[in-house]
Amino acid sequence: MTMVSNDPAWWPTINANRTFSYFIVAACVVMTYDWALTFGREVELIWRQRWSPMTVLYLTVRYLGILFAVMNMLASVSTILLSDTVSLILSMVWSWTPFAAFAMVQVIIITRLHAMYQRSRKILIFLIVTSLAVNIFNGIVTVLMTMHTSGEELILSGTYLCSLSYNPEDVTFLYAITWIFFIAWEVVALCLAVWIALKHFLELRQHSAGGIIGNCFAVLIKSHMVHFTSFIAVCCYMLILNFTPILSMVNFLDSYIISGVFQILQVVQTFVLGPHLILGVREYHAKLVADADTATVMTSIAFQERLHISTGRGV
Repeated sequence: MTMVSNDPAWWPTINANRTFSYFIVAACVVMTYDWALTFGREVELIWRQRWSPMTVLYLTVRYLGILFAVMNMLASVSTILLSDTVSLILSMVWSWTPFAAFAMVQVIIITRLHAMYQRSRKILIFLIVTSLAVNIFNGIVTVLMTMHTSGEELILSGTYLCSLSYNPEDVTFLYAITWIFFIAWEVVALCLAVWIALKHFLELRQHSAGGIIGNCFAVLIKSHMVHFTSFIAVCCYMLILNFTPILSMVNFLDSYIISGVFQILQVVQTFVLGPHLILGVREYHAKLVADADTATVMTSIAFQERLHISTGRGV
């Protein structure tokens, strides 16, 4: 159903929606900027390497994020007319894309932990079962939200807006609960990563060793901490929006600004830092290979010099 109105009472809504669209554009810009910065490394470390499941996960999360950001940006432009059907389709994309991205990022983390625990089958089964439980619950809640989503096209003073509402409100409450489950899973994953890393660091210290293994664990823990910190920030932000009256305590425009900040945080956490979990490891591996090649060349040069000096003395 389309509602047309030129009532000045709608002007605050128009201004607030325009401000919100700036944050959507900013999220798309951040996504594109990171892609442009890392594209050279992506070509070298992803496209030109032997393909694996991690390659597919990287490319899917990366370019699904770009598509998601662009579609959000187009949907937020008030000069583009969207029908009720198109608005509902975009709403479904908005709901299911983060769901799919979160699941793929969890697969990346599971793979990293499986490798850190020397391919332990028990750890793998535990992580898969808990991840499936969280994602199945999230999937059910997403289906309920999709079923109870209603959209309305608004034409206000020559601008086009799309109004979406979720009924009943209990579904929105369940959606917030899924974030709590995600936090719990991330905390468990972080504890497992920190535990095995500390264990390896202590073993290496006792044997007066370090080198490649210690540096590798340091790289994994560093990237995992960045991911975990950003994820907790996004989840806490989301829970504050859902369980506290903060949006009702601020004015209409500020509530749109708060929601816009969440859009940027969500895009950065999922579609920027997610692919970096793979890219960072690939970069470290490439550095090790390059250092090994350099050491081999230097050894070869030194050997040839010693051989030349020895031959000269013999003559």
